[in-house]
Amino acid sequence: MRRIAFVDRDGTLIAEPPDFQIDAYDKIRFVPGMLAGLQALQAAGFELVMVSNQDGLGTASFPQETFDGPHALLMQLLESQGVRFAEVLIDPSLPEEKSPNRKPGVGMLMHYLRDRNVDLAGSVVIGDRDTDLELARNLGARGYKIGEGQWDWPGLVRDILGRPRRAVVERNTRETRIRVEVDLDAKADPIAATGLGFFDHMLEQLGKHGGFALSLTCAGDTHIDEHHTIEDSALALGQALRQAIGDKRGIGRYGSAAEGESAADAVDLVLPMDETLVRASLDFSGRPYFVFDGEFPRERVGDLPTELVPHFFRSLCETAGLNLHLQVRGDNAHHMVEACFKATARALRQSVARSGSELPSTKGAL
Repeated sequence: MRRIAFVDRDGTLIAEPPDFQIDAYDKIRFVPGMLAGLQALQAAGFELVMVSNQDGLGTASFPQETFDGPHALLMQLLESQGVRFAEVLIDPSLPEEKSPNRKPGVGMLMHYLRDRNVDLAGSVVIGDRDTDLELARNLGARGYKIGEGQWDWPGLVRDILGRPRRAVVERNTRETRIRVEVDLDAKADPIAATGLGFFDHMLEQLGKHGGFALSLTCAGDTHIDEHHTIEDSALALGQALRQAIGDKRGIGRYGSAAEGESAADAVDLVLPMDETLVRASLDFSGRPYFVFDGEFPRERVGDLPTELVPHFFRSLCETAGLNLHLQVRGDNAHHMVEACFKATARALRQSVARSGSELPSTKGAL
């Protein structure tokens, strides 16, 4: 989905003069950090849209021709540095006219509100007035106000691009009540409480070897059997992972390093556990697909039916949008199940690791 940075002009991109009108070339002064900030947002995948109130533009007190020249120079200077606005929206009305197009009104932005491909919750509004913050609330976006005692450009860009990848998901049905919390950028002892001891141990492996903070609690109908608890836990966890990962910019995407090899040389992750060997290949592609190759030598390990192990991973893939190939060979069912969870966790750890801001896809979306 598209993320938009709705950016004010005067006081945000260029300093606002005492008469509030930038109607001459010598009035153009860049706000410190603005250019680098726009470049960083654009590089991170934000579309830039300018939204500006220009009181009385086109009237005798603010002729259109005195505005056009300085504004064209501003846009030319920005474009010369690779900064391009997808749209420039300017409302010339006066406050007393109460135009729906005037910020904080959303009249000029209705096409973004109607576009289901725009992620408004992941979008931002950047301005220098309280009306810009109110516009953000009206859009359902995050708002940043520039000024003394408020945000500066370097600070707001760090906050926008460095936000922790967290998610909380609650899934309540007639069969289970589940709460999952994940933080992909934090390390903490995993917490799992589902009423199934060995399954809890496996969920702990995902958090521990996946390198992220995980808490999953489930009150399920285990008096009937284990199926609903295991399946719904996987669905909720997958949903949380998908929400936390965000737009996937900068992630590794693939879990593709084998033990003792560099990621560049390996094609999958190979994890040994005594007599057991597991291969896991993972792509955080957004397209769910699961392939399992293996047979467990007994029907249960503790309170976990082994037939539900591939079902858990298939359900996880469905809601997380993962493509996972999992192959297991061995004689000890405990080792085989545990190695499956550890190998998947290690592959997941590599796929979600951030190393930049580029989107790891030629499609332009992932």
